[in-house]
Amino acid sequence: MTMARKYLVDPAVTRWYHCISRCVRQAFLFHDKDNLDRRDWRQWIEDRLELLDSNFAISVGGFSVMDSHLHVLCRLDPEVADRWNPQEVMRRWIAIYPPKTLKSNDKKVVRQWIETQAKDHRRVTLLRDRLKNLGWFMKSLKEPLARLANKADACHGTFWEARYKSIAILDNDALLSTSTYIDLNPLAAGIASTPEEGLHTSIHQRVEHVCQKGEKEIERLKAARRGSVAASVAAGVMEQDLWLVPIEDRRDIVRDEGSGASCREGMLESFPLGSYLLLLDYTGRLFRDGKANMESGVKEIFDRLSSTLQSCQARTDKMLRSKSLRGSFFASDNQTVAAIATAPGHHFRNLSPQPPD
Repeated sequence: MTMARKYLVDPAVTRWYHCISRCVRQAFLFHDKDNLDRRDWRQWIEDRLELLDSNFAISVGGFSVMDSHLHVLCRLDPEVADRWNPQEVMRRWIAIYPPKTLKSNDKKVVRQWIETQAKDHRRVTLLRDRLKNLGWFMKSLKEPLARLANKADACHGTFWEARYKSIAILDNDALLSTSTYIDLNPLAAGIASTPEEGLHTSIHQRVEHVCQKGEKEIERLKAARRGSVAASVAAGVMEQDLWLVPIEDRRDIVRDEGSGASCREGMLESFPLGSYLLLLDYTGRLFRDGKANMESGVKEIFDRLSSTLQSCQARTDKMLRSKSLRGSFFASDNQTVAAIATAPGHHFRNLSPQPPD
């Protein structure tokens, strides 16, 4: 499988990438009503994404598995990998690629094998770099499925198109629009009538995760979707134990409270899960029915994000109605894209940013 190009932008500038990978000839290779194995491949991708998220220094903020292509929203966390000791690097690598020479389930044998391999400093450095590389993340996701598919079909050849597309997300407005676009993909394709009905999407997992917590949490989620800002804030706490990156970044809130509790880094400050669900409902209704109404509480949250509901809607609507996404960068204004494109060391031709209006 062809490896991806290196990062388009220095990770110090942006950590978020929207990755898109298509099946060969854009065929519907994930969907076959007469072959249950093909439908199981979607669940395999979800499980694989969770495994990679827990072992790579790359976090998954959103995903959508469609009939002919795959969307993944990734956040690079290279500084996390730099803190791993050699044993941790080896443990994570064999969790993704179990070595053929290690056929024992004995924890003591596995621990001894890791200790021995960890002494090879050159290999540890190589694997550490791979575990924070976006290209290796996508390779580790796609290549095993291609082998599985070829084995199931008793054939040889290419399952995925050679190179995936990666779009650097340069600001919070673009990040929110991209996340919304990914979660609304099934609705835009006409295979779901509400956002969470898209079975193999991140929003479906988020809602299911809350519903599994009990009736009290379900009522909070329902209240949040009716526009209760207080319920939206409460719903944001529920994502801390979900493997996906939380929608809301609550670290400053926890720090101000002085509780001493640890909190995972989220996607956006002041934008809890409940408000995100409201935005999805609003955008989905506009796209499907041509009309919708957003409560004033969510408009106030957009003010805190230094954005507007109208600009976010315009960007998302344009993405949902586009047959394909163009360009290597996505930002809420062309000035941000231009600054990156003209930065020293970057030589890009025919840049096609996605303007908001």
